[in-house]
Amino acid sequence: MIRFSRNTFTIIFILTANLFAQQSHETIKLWPEGKAPIGNDHFEQANATLTIFHPERPNGTAFVITPGGGYGQVVKAEGAPIAKWLNTHGITGVVLNYRLPKGNPLRPLLDVKRALRMTRMRAADWNLKVDRIGIIGFSAGGHLASMAVTKYDLGERKTTDPIQRQSSRPDFAILVYPVITMSEGTHKGSRRNLLGAEPGDELIKLYSNELHITKRTPPTYLAHAIDDYVVPASNSENFHKALAEKKVVSKYLPLPQGGHGLNGYKGPMWDAWQAQSMDWLDQLLKSPSKN
Repeated sequence: MIRFSRNTFTIIFILTANLFAQQSHETIKLWPEGKAPIGNDHFEQANATLTIFHPERPNGTAFVITPGGGYGQVVKAEGAPIAKWLNTHGITGVVLNYRLPKGNPLRPLLDVKRALRMTRMRAADWNLKVDRIGIIGFSAGGHLASMAVTKYDLGERKTTDPIQRQSSRPDFAILVYPVITMSEGTHKGSRRNLLGAEPGDELIKLYSNELHITKRTPPTYLAHAIDDYVVPASNSENFHKALAEKKVVSKYLPLPQGGHGLNGYKGPMWDAWQAQSMDWLDQLLKSPSKN
């Protein structure tokens, strides 16, 4: 009989745990080398990445996660920690490290559309259902997520790229203290980084996402602190009103306090949107005719 010491079992456990941790997430590039588009059939060497966090027991649902950062950075605290929280609900978390716009809004927009297409194409590999792929965004990442729900397309049918043939339409969205408008009430730093120092009225209207809601805009949950003086709660309020006008399934949770970032991603306000958004999603997925 082969006997193992307690230390041997400890080593085996640690190695197994480390192996599981390594296998629980992976990072992939969005674009072929040197082919990250910047619009008008021009490309650049820069790239964006997806980091996929796989839950132990996937339930077929995924969220592409777009962290904030004023379009000047991508905040880590709104990326991997959100994916790991989603994992506790059986949801696959797909963190998008998008390209910063540097005055060209097509950089992050093309990245988020590609991320949704790629997630949908890899559904079978990642144990997902193709009609349960959503998006969740925070602050300026909320603006990017709201672009995804208002500027999607159903796939480029004539392309030879199998990823680009996939729909970029999210099936649902969660927006947390999001920047929505580029007009009055916007976060000026986000607008400057996205559209440049002096954007014209036409460009401002094009990227004010509350103006581009249709009856086919995906169901959306919003949460925002009413004492947010960085990104005013009017961003969420007006988006919610526009959704209601088009009879799009939606819910808005105004939080009594917490400011921007909801007290540093912790506390009762943070817990409230997390719990209530998951309840909303659960009811949505049970609905026989989700939008």
